[in-house]
Amino acid sequence: MLHTNASARTLSIDIGGSGIKVMVLDKSGAPLSERVRLDTPQPATPEAVLNTIKQLVMSVGEFERISAGFPGVVRMGVIETAANLHPDWIGYNLATELSKRLQKATRVINDADMQGLGAISGQGVELVITLGTGFGSALFVDGKLVPNLEMAHHRFRKGETYEEQLGRAALEKVGEQKWNKRLQKAINSLQKLFNYDFLYIGGGEAKLVKLPLAQNIKIISNLNGLLGGIALWKDLEAL
Repeated sequence: MLHTNASARTLSIDIGGSGIKVMVLDKSGAPLSERVRLDTPQPATPEAVLNTIKQLVMSVGEFERISAGFPGVVRMGVIETAANLHPDWIGYNLATELSKRLQKATRVINDADMQGLGAISGQGVELVITLGTGFGSALFVDGKLVPNLEMAHHRFRKGETYEEQLGRAALEKVGEQKWNKRLQKAINSLQKLFNYDFLYIGGGEAKLVKLPLAQNIKIISNLNGLLGGIALWKDLEAL
């Protein structure tokens, strides 16, 4: 069995539809390495993605454990959905495979969930949405995660889902102005649906948000997708 400890250096991995990023964090979540990135291989099969991760790992130094965020439903380290990657991911035990290949204890979670863990205050109802290749979402109540929200493929407007209206393909098709108008409608809808205390907007396309935002809405850095990796080990930090 692989073991870890409270002083462990954590390799944090953010797997996205367009890019894969890694960084090493100390026990408090502070970066110990640069954030390094490579484009997500196409086709994004498990083998191709794991080979890309192995290539990235060579440039970040030593680590004792691994946290990974994946763009889909993840249950006990096993991938259940992968809308923006290859269908071979379905049923794939990513936690086991990463642990075997890199010989470190590994925990895997949905990527938006991991980004939220790096951003939230831990008070009240906090909603996170991520705007990138797809549309990610994460919900927290007093700091506790409601896992695998996966709002992306639910009906939003005009017979289309949140991802169909706000994913990168839609952005490229309709342009930034119309995309921002759609985002405003999504924010209004989500406010009524979740009655959140705070909304965080992240992901690679968050930099394109050009809306007057309420005081309880914040744009967060894509770096949070890596910084949240330390939170997956908080149960051990308390030991």
